[in-house]
Amino acid sequence: MPHRGFRPSSSEQASAYAVAASELLEVLWGRGQESAASGTVSPSQLRALLVIERQEGTNLRALGEALGSRAPSVSRLCDRMEAMGLVLRAPSPTSRREVELRLSLRGRALLEEYRALRAAELNAVLERMAPADLAALTDGLAAFHAAASERLSPQRGTDASPLRRDVADSA
Repeated sequence: MPHRGFRPSSSEQASAYAVAASELLEVLWGRGQESAASGTVSPSQLRALLVIERQEGTNLRALGEALGSRAPSVSRLCDRMEAMGLVLRAPSPTSRREVELRLSLRGRALLEEYRALRAAELNAVLERMAPADLAALTDGLAAFHAAASERLSPQRGTDASPLRRDVADSA
């Protein structure tokens, strides 16, 4: 695929490049995940942990909506994560029928470990890029992050998942 001075003429071409890049990111992140000392979690567990981190105190219904999953599947997923010591469940202070989900210290440590491993894999690639290409990528990713955050925000028009200072949110 061309890269220097290339300007996609349509959102379909940009989408094709984004899909190709995301597939490479999956490979790089998988390499990082496999080298994690704290053990491996499934991709769905990792996505759930990221949602819970962003929406601390979320309930099962909201987690299911964010993941695009049904309540029984989300409940089983949380059962497994709780058994692994990654998630804590507590009664909601506002509704006796709801349960709040929070990351445990182990869950937070796992996400930080994954982020560090992923960042190392990404940095190895980014160091191979020319400074101008890296600057263009940074600008493009910032714009993509803003658009994706707006689309995924529970309240349209707000940024529910601000960019972390150390590593961008990832699912």
